[in-house]
Amino acid sequence: MKRISVLIVDDNVNYCAQLKSELSAFDLFDVEMCFDGATAINECVRSKPQVMVLDLVMPGVDGLDVLNALDEKNLNVSVIATSLPIGDEFITGALRAGAKYYMTKPVNVNALKNRILDLFAEKPKKVAASPVDHSLDERLSNIFISVGIPAHIKGYQYLREAIKIAIEKPDIINGITKRLYPEVAEKFDTSASKVERAIRHAIEVAWNKGKIENINHLFGIKVYTSNEKPTNGEFIALIADKMIVESA
Repeated sequence: MKRISVLIVDDNVNYCAQLKSELSAFDLFDVEMCFDGATAINECVRSKPQVMVLDLVMPGVDGLDVLNALDEKNLNVSVIATSLPIGDEFITGALRAGAKYYMTKPVNVNALKNRILDLFAEKPKKVAASPVDHSLDERLSNIFISVGIPAHIKGYQYLREAIKIAIEKPDIINGITKRLYPEVAEKFDTSASKVERAIRHAIEVAWNKGKIENINHLFGIKVYTSNEKPTNGEFIALIADKMIVESA
């Protein structure tokens, strides 16, 4: 596999150096680092890294400023946004500004490796009426925002990955415990039981926020009431089916 160039941007110099060391140990990446947003923008113009691991909260030019600058300069850099736990609106803003993924600091280096490799995984050639398209991540992010699932909780990432897998392999929903959870867990270097719990928590958060009408509006019919919370499998299957139908 061709090595992937990665730029780590974080104002915490020690954290930056540690993450660079851990990521470089995989011998898959050429890793550089810088410690402020302005330097990061200039470095992207100069060296054109393929991936940026970007801290959202930095003094001066912050992560959102960097994302906006990348867009204005039409720089093709895949951004994985990171931060200590912060407000949902800031994270949502980063995803809308072009970040591919969000991860809470301190980042698990194995999960980060998998996220980077996912960005460059060879995609199968599309055929007519393929249910999967390049805008899927953005569409799922918009759905999660609408129904009240915050981007900073682990269940957000696990749920998004589970839905993407269910779109590509519709029959996997019949083996959610033995097949789907383990496949998601492998990508995030965690356990199937933690994936199950985190997804359940994400759905509970949405219901506790009381955005049931948004969920019913999403599907065009009254699917649920405040007393009718779906199982993980039901929720994954509903959204996966919606994505498949809309892309057909």
